[in-house]
Amino acid sequence: MKPADLCKTSSAWFGQGRGLFSDVVISSRIRLARNAAGFAFLPCLSSEQQQAVLEMFKAALLGLDVDGETFFMDVEQASSVERELLTERHLISRRLAQGSGPRGVVIAGGEAFAAMINEEDHLRMQVLAAGLDLYSCWERINRIDDRIEQQVEYAFDRRYGYLTACPTNLGTGIRVSVMLHLPALKMTGQIDKVLAAARDSDLAVRGLFGEGTEAVGDLFQLSNQVTLGVSEAQVVEDFVSRIVPKIAAYELEARKTLLAKRPQSLDDKIQRALGVLQNACLISSQEALFLLSNVRLGVNLGRIEKVDIATVNDLFMLTQPAHLQLRAGRMLDAEQRDSLRAQILRSRLCTN
Repeated sequence: MKPADLCKTSSAWFGQGRGLFSDVVISSRIRLARNAAGFAFLPCLSSEQQQAVLEMFKAALLGLDVDGETFFMDVEQASSVERELLTERHLISRRLAQGSGPRGVVIAGGEAFAAMINEEDHLRMQVLAAGLDLYSCWERINRIDDRIEQQVEYAFDRRYGYLTACPTNLGTGIRVSVMLHLPALKMTGQIDKVLAAARDSDLAVRGLFGEGTEAVGDLFQLSNQVTLGVSEAQVVEDFVSRIVPKIAAYELEARKTLLAKRPQSLDDKIQRALGVLQNACLISSQEALFLLSNVRLGVNLGRIEKVDIATVNDLFMLTQPAHLQLRAGRMLDAEQRDSLRAQILRSRLCTN
């Protein structure tokens, strides 16, 4: 499979709009960081050693049966737009995309599983699911991790746990995260208070595309920062039973407030967003995400009836720059991307 094969449909875990709290929680993800015993951390490896690590983990991963087709993409040999597509689909990080030397990604299960090789650690693997579904994510990635460890000895210390290149991942090496859509908290001016409380609870808050990105489209990634001294099960349980339900409740209460106290203002914002998306001839990526956020809110609140949530979720991903260029089969300048993006939005959102 090639990156171009991915650009016409969004990932099942992102686009389907199903799962617990799916009106607020777009997706769940669990990532594990691992390093191979007998090798230095990545910055200290020669190119030959990086290649050895790549081949070792590639062989172990491709030998697994992970819910369907499993394939490898050589990130070092990929074009810049192909690397950007993988980033837009949350299959690799910007660090891997912009890195150097032998590196790659193994993808399986309809993109619900991805494993980066030679990013910051030798191996960073993730499992994703729609909505709040962290229990199943943990069960799957734990099973995969055990099977890999049967083939590759991990760097592990009895006192400190799994050894990682960055001390913040030391111990379990686990990152639990959810992608949240929080437009009502933004509209009611409560978002800064909620996110500050999350940070005070040792949670990291990032934008749509992870570390170093802004929360465009009112989409936020929330993840744990503590990995040492707690078990993986504890982290997962805390997210499922306490953290996510509390934030989802705040967002849903803010939506009720908007409906009760500012219905005309809310409808105006939603219908203006839909109108622009259905009629624009040129539209930037940032503006599209902002307007799609309002439309998604409108669909979830029943204020828009002829657009389904899966379509809106699809468009968040399919209108990103690399998706547009691979869909067109050529490099596009900014105006050409804005034109193609507007064309796709009109075709998917116009119901007449």
